[in-house]
Amino acid sequence: MNTKTIRLTGAQLSFSVGAIQENKTKILNTLEESEKIQSDIVIFPELSITGYPPEDLLLRESFVGKNFAVLEEIAEFSGATSAIIGFVDRSLDENSTDNFERKISNAAAIVQNGDVKGIYHKCFLPNYSVFDEARYFSKGSKPADLFWYDDVAIGINICEDIWIDNGPADLQVNAGASIIVNINASPFDINKSNSRRKQVAEKAKKLNVPIIYLNMVGGQDELVFDGGSFVVNASGEIIYQASQFQEEVFSFDLEVQVKDIISDSKLTLNTKKDSIPELQSHKTFNELESMYEALKLGVADYVQKNNFQKVLVGLSGGIDSALTATIAVDALSSENVIGIAMPSKYNPDSSLEDAKNLATNLGIEFKIIEIEDTVETLRTLLKTTLEEPLAGVTDENIQSRIRGNIIMGLSNQLGAMVLSTGNKSEMAVGYSTLYGDLAGGFALLKDVYKTEVYKLSEFRNEESIVIPLNSISKEPSAELSDNQFDSDSLPDYELLDKILKMYIESDFSSEKIIASGIESNIVYDVLEKVDKNEYKRKQVAPGVKLTERAFGKDRRMPITNTYIRERYL
Repeated sequence: MNTKTIRLTGAQLSFSVGAIQENKTKILNTLEESEKIQSDIVIFPELSITGYPPEDLLLRESFVGKNFAVLEEIAEFSGATSAIIGFVDRSLDENSTDNFERKISNAAAIVQNGDVKGIYHKCFLPNYSVFDEARYFSKGSKPADLFWYDDVAIGINICEDIWIDNGPADLQVNAGASIIVNINASPFDINKSNSRRKQVAEKAKKLNVPIIYLNMVGGQDELVFDGGSFVVNASGEIIYQASQFQEEVFSFDLEVQVKDIISDSKLTLNTKKDSIPELQSHKTFNELESMYEALKLGVADYVQKNNFQKVLVGLSGGIDSALTATIAVDALSSENVIGIAMPSKYNPDSSLEDAKNLATNLGIEFKIIEIEDTVETLRTLLKTTLEEPLAGVTDENIQSRIRGNIIMGLSNQLGAMVLSTGNKSEMAVGYSTLYGDLAGGFALLKDVYKTEVYKLSEFRNEESIVIPLNSISKEPSAELSDNQFDSDSLPDYELLDKILKMYIESDFSSEKIIASGIESNIVYDVLEKVDKNEYKRKQVAPGVKLTERAFGKDRRMPITNTYIRERYL
């Protein structure tokens, strides 16, 4: 068997949506460095010029045009080292399932020696979960296209294409590809990393060719791209695992088969004079490590890419605000996090002490603002206006909304973003206050169930005990009335989260959840709370997606929903 060694560079980098000039600079710098080691091909992620997902920016002609201009600039810069670059291309394919004309494609350009030498259009467009690619792009119609570097054929495809049985990768290998390069902007969720590696390894073994899986890294609104790129040999073994949740440029030599096929090659391989160091794979994170790293990266990029430096966190002494502040410090550093305690008469001294201890442990600025006088003024105003006593929930929400007003006022004055502290369990059942504790620019724990809040807190304390143990061990309470505990309104969180995961993540019916052994009245009450609080969730700030069904784009339920669930008691 005739073989040849090619040198590849994987550019697992963060490409911000809309930052076309900044993205161009990253690409050019990486291309220049790769030339120095005689790399044959530098591989960049999906839509690396525009960032992913650009969403309705794609409807702007000026945006798409700028993306073309930058690709031409990169091509003109290119030398003997070629590059595979994700960009938005024009499309002449008129196949459509509706009457909306789609004139662009999600594409990969191959540049070398001052010119664009080839282009591949993504053939399979994901239109589920957080993806809306069929809204914008035309499907590629040439899944079997190859790109010849001298006598080595490379199959290039994009993200979803690799997951399709008998799809582009299979067709490219059948046509003579000796290696598959798959470029991605694949968002993180807690089940995805292992699944990616397993499926790509199986495909490499089936097709008997090496596969390079190159992923983007960085946060974009609620999405986190976790990197974790890898290289699989023809036997299905992972020969290199890149880092997760951080940028990395890695280069390696790979021996590939030369096929006995005559081509009209437009691309060439370099003559390599020097060897390069052998790569050592990075460790992969377990579930809690991955969740924590995703939350850190998500909040850091959201804050910084939106031109904020500091964040504000309302510290109640409870576990949710403690974990939020801790992650913020780990992501942004202590000097960029400000803790605000706003006690009322219902907050025991121990809660304020827990908040103080947390702030001390984290080394953050800490302010205490007493709210009881303000609460009483508003109570009196409402009672006088209504000429009747206030209902319990009205009185409780006054406190939460005053806190929301105060912390948003501080945000305006200080130019600091507010991180809201609610978790997925609370948001699911509406155990939260609109314009109160839900106020903020980023809801960090939006996709973290309460039971996972405890696990993440204990996980973080294994490194160093920063979250007060009392915040973890005490019975959870909103502290908006005397002797109030979450258990007064909700099932135990272990049970609640079990129900919520079945209903939200798996779309189980009430009957199926009850059949799992949970008392029917509890199931019906929880599901009713979830359904009727959709209006609150629609008004919550974005937060890091961690699960397969995060609130937001992942789970698109109508607010006005007159579907009646029958109760079988």
